[in-house]
Amino acid sequence: MFDWLAAFAGGGLAAKATAAVTTTGVAVSNAAGNTAIPWWVWPLLLFVTTFVLGIVAVLGGVGGGVLFVPIVGSFFPFNLDFVRGAGLLVALAGALAAGPGLLKLNLANLRLALPVALIASTFSVVGAFIGLALPNNVVQAALGLTIVLIAILFVISKNTEFPQVGNSDRLARFLNLGGTYYEHSSGKTVNWSVWRTPQGFLLFIAIGIMAGMFGLGAGWANVPVLNLLMGAPLKVAVGTSKFLLSITDTSAAWVYLNQGAVLPVIAVPSVVGIMLGSFVGVRLLAKAKPKAVKYLVIILLLASGLRSLLKGLGIWN
Repeated sequence: MFDWLAAFAGGGLAAKATAAVTTTGVAVSNAAGNTAIPWWVWPLLLFVTTFVLGIVAVLGGVGGGVLFVPIVGSFFPFNLDFVRGAGLLVALAGALAAGPGLLKLNLANLRLALPVALIASTFSVVGAFIGLALPNNVVQAALGLTIVLIAILFVISKNTEFPQVGNSDRLARFLNLGGTYYEHSSGKTVNWSVWRTPQGFLLFIAIGIMAGMFGLGAGWANVPVLNLLMGAPLKVAVGTSKFLLSITDTSAAWVYLNQGAVLPVIAVPSVVGIMLGSFVGVRLLAKAKPKAVKYLVIILLLASGLRSLLKGLGIWN
């Protein structure tokens, strides 16, 4: 395989290249616990899977991690610690790729995202240490139950596309939380504002802890709080949630990196796939109908939540 390289470099470079490939293959095989399948199959499958997840994650306003961790943790034979470490980087990469496009379309609001991100990112560090200390099955079950409950909340809630908002509270007026965006499906400009800001900020403390604990971007929790509690239109909640993940995930990711829970051969193809998929997802979000986005969010949350819960309880391994 490396004969041409040996002829070019006198064998020295070829030996190093062969050793690198061998080391990589051993690392992947060990992580997967399976030496029967060629090592390069897993990174290739991860790339294809995360490309699709990148598109869907933007439309659902979730970090790629909320789909990546349950799906890869359930259907790929990797240890959950490696999956959670890669999941934070996946969510971070997807948010960074989608952020500029969302800001340009006014679907992400900086004034709303920055204070929320500061709160959540601070407490995500605490959550990361908790998550690494707990048994994997406990984390899986807790994650699944939380996501399913949030999905049910979306199902029973009404007017989520354009919530009815009362008078803005003092904190919202002080921070000037509000804005406009163009709704392609109706051809109209939508003006929006938020309320119940203090309650929302308090909930983001819990969201930050859960984000670090589960190794997720917590978009599954950001969207309901921004939309159902604070009254942001669903598309704005989705776009702002996706953007603020680029700040929130950074803090928790360093904890997983420091603990050696990030394996590059798993993380790199996943990050590349999620970023490419996110570019496509931003274009689709601008033209999607708000009601279709709502249904997509519900389906994604139920599917990933049930899978994670059943695996954590040992029912579906």
